[in-house]
Amino acid sequence: MIECARAAARSKKSRLAARYHRIAARRGAKRAAVALAHTLLVIVYHLLKDKTTYRDLGPDYYDKRNRDALIRRHVHRLKELGVTVIVAEEAS
Repeated sequence: MIECARAAARSKKSRLAARYHRIAARRGAKRAAVALAHTLLVIVYHLLKDKTTYRDLGPDYYDKRNRDALIRRHVHRLKELGVTVIVAEEAS
């Protein structure tokens, strides 16, 4: 499973790769591989239990889920660097 996790981590534009990199930044590559292997096992379990197919949520899944926290963190970091920040929503 660790080999599968490392292969998933090398994939481009997937939620699994994003999860690996988020964990690896905090815990290191080996622990991130184990955590991703666990995630893969949970996914496989639910796929077999529900008899469904896998649908990837995309590499920006975590950013969309915690959008406000992401904005606050980046604004705080920029203020620490001495940059004045004005946050405004973009007109769509």
